[in-house]
Amino acid sequence: MGNSVRLTEEQRVEWLRLIRSDNVGPRTFRDLINHYGGARAALAALPALARRGGSSGTRICSEADAQAELKAAHARGVALVALGEPDYPARLQMIDDAPPLLAVRGNHQVFERPLVAIVGSRNASAAGVKFAERLARELGDAGYGIVSGLARGIDAAAHRASLLTGTIAVLAGGHARIYPAEHEELLDRLVAEGAGVSEMPLNWEPRARDFPRRNRLVSGLAVGVVIVEAARRSGSLITARMAGEQGREVFAVPGSPLDPRAEGTNSLLKQGAIMVTETADVISAIEPILGRDLDLPAREPEPLLPPDSEPADDERSRIVGLLGPTPVSIDDLVRMSRTSPAIVRTVLLELELAGRIERHGGAMVSLVSD
Repeated sequence: MGNSVRLTEEQRVEWLRLIRSDNVGPRTFRDLINHYGGARAALAALPALARRGGSSGTRICSEADAQAELKAAHARGVALVALGEPDYPARLQMIDDAPPLLAVRGNHQVFERPLVAIVGSRNASAAGVKFAERLARELGDAGYGIVSGLARGIDAAAHRASLLTGTIAVLAGGHARIYPAEHEELLDRLVAEGAGVSEMPLNWEPRARDFPRRNRLVSGLAVGVVIVEAARRSGSLITARMAGEQGREVFAVPGSPLDPRAEGTNSLLKQGAIMVTETADVISAIEPILGRDLDLPAREPEPLLPPDSEPADDERSRIVGLLGPTPVSIDDLVRMSRTSPAIVRTVLLELELAGRIERHGGAMVSLVSD
C-alpha cells in the first residue's frame, strides 16, 4: 500500500467488498492485499481460506452491496478515502490497524492541521466542561484541530468550542446512524470547518464493542490526547492506553481526589502522563514533535505460505491445539508448534476468516469462546 496513489473506482469497490466481508479487519485486510497482490485476488481466495479454518460458509460482500454503499455515501456527501491516498489523514496512516477505507464527511483540509484529541467523562462536572471548552478554543486559535468522539459531556464541549477553527468527530457507528442522536445537529454544524469520520458501514448502529474501536481512531488521528475527566473504569482511559501504544503524547488534567471523575486522570498522572493546567502545557510538549517529518512506517508484509499451497493437517491441528481463550503471542506459537512463521500466520489467517480467533494488540491472538 504505497503513498499518494489514488484507487480507480473499480478498485475502490473491490476494497470496500473486502473490508465489508465477514471477519476481515484492518490487519487481515492488509495481510490479504499484500499476499494476493490486490483486493480482487484476495476476494477470490476468501472462501477457500475460511473453509480451511473450519467455516461452513463466510459472507463475502457483493459488488451490488458495495456499489449501493458508495452511492448512498455519495448522496450524503461522504467520501470513502483509501489508505495511501493523498486525502488520507497522515498520522492515522501510521497506526498498524488503520482503516483501509475511511468514510469522511466535511472539510478534508482540517486533516492538514496538527490535531489534538480532547476526551473525557460523559457526565462531566461544570468545571470539567468549562476547562475542555477553554482548552479547545485556545488550541483552535493556536492553529490546532480538535479531535473527539461526539459523546455527551467533555467530547461535545470540545467540539462546540472549536466549531469555527476546525474539529473532527470520530463516529462509533455509520454516518447514517449518529450516536447519540441528539448530536446530529452538532455534527451538521461542525462539518463546515471540520469533519465527521467513520470506518463503519453507512447504516451501522453502534454497539458497546464499537466504542473502543472508535477510540483508537481518536488517538490515531492526533499528535496527543488530553483526558479532562475520567472515572476509574472509563472509555477515556482506553483512549489513553491506545494513545500510549500508538506512540502519542498522553496528557491529563488533575482533579480533586474527592471527585470520582478525577480518579482516572489522577491515576494517569501517577503513571507519567503530562499534567495540563493550561493550554501552554499541551503546546509546549507537542510543538517539538511537529517539527519532525512524519515517517510513515515501512511495513514488511507478514510471511504467509504461497497462495497455491496450504498448511498440512498435522501442522494446523498442532497450532489450533496451542490456542485457548487466553491471548498468546504469535512468536510463542511459532516456537511451540515447531513450524515456520509463514505456516503459523497462514493458519491464523484461516481461523480468523472462519471467525474462530480474535486478535489483540502486541501480536497476540486467542480463540473466540463459544
